[in-house]
Amino acid sequence: MPSTPLPLNALHAFAASARHLNFTKAAGELCVTQGAVSHQVRSLEARLGVKLFTRLPRGLAMTDEGAALLPGLTQSFDRIGQLLEQIQGGLARQPLTVGAVTTFAVGWLLPRLADFEAEHPHIELRVRTHNNKADMLAEGLDCSIHFGDGAWPGAEATKICAAQLSPLCSPRLAHGIRQPSDLARLPLLRSYRADEWPRWFAAAGLEEPPIRQAIFDSSLAMIAAAERSLGVALAPPRMFSFELERGRLVQPLPVSIDAGAYFLLRPRTRRSSETHDAFLTWCVDALAAQPA
Repeated sequence: MPSTPLPLNALHAFAASARHLNFTKAAGELCVTQGAVSHQVRSLEARLGVKLFTRLPRGLAMTDEGAALLPGLTQSFDRIGQLLEQIQGGLARQPLTVGAVTTFAVGWLLPRLADFEAEHPHIELRVRTHNNKADMLAEGLDCSIHFGDGAWPGAEATKICAAQLSPLCSPRLAHGIRQPSDLARLPLLRSYRADEWPRWFAAAGLEEPPIRQAIFDSSLAMIAAAERSLGVALAPPRMFSFELERGRLVQPLPVSIDAGAYFLLRPRTRRSSETHDAFLTWCVDALAAQPA
């Protein structure tokens, strides 16, 4: 007996509504009317025998059933899209969708993408940045690079490099830094992790001076401020090796502290693949060849 055709229009309507939590905005994305989207979602709910959304006065809220359906559906649509692209272009390349915390993506991965593509021409790498929080299944990621201690529920985590933090600043500020105590008279740029400068001064054998400069939630923004001589940043030098090599940044002191590590995560529910393993091996080897 032939299988029942999948309700693709209804599934697209549900996915768009889940992204926006609003039928009107979903209709705008799909270029149909709000009534058409609402009808398609209701037809899907009738077919499944469950409610996928709770209708609210100003939008929608997903039910548990809707939240359970969305990740697998998003991943399936992504896979179909990738397959169509391969066939349309006559390509033999295998896609690998990688999430990466922005500091790692911009500071380390993107400058080396050409090296990866030269070594692995059969892999089409697709990079999506995040702020160290990503739902790999819901976002259709094959793997994802995160910063932390290696403990992420539902994920297999492989350490790819440690993250040592050292003072980094512009060449202009570096001229006045000869020893750790010199930092006490300079603006010290802070991340949202409040213990970093206290730990660094303790490692240098000094008491922490008062720190009143701005707090940054992004290492990239903090480094941009450091390049403009607005202060000294405490950041991982290996993530900013290009800025250091080009003289835009200077590491004036050798004292560093261990702040965690970067890990490559893979969902436990997904088997490892040749493309995943190739990317992991390349990252580990390239990072090992780079000075810490």
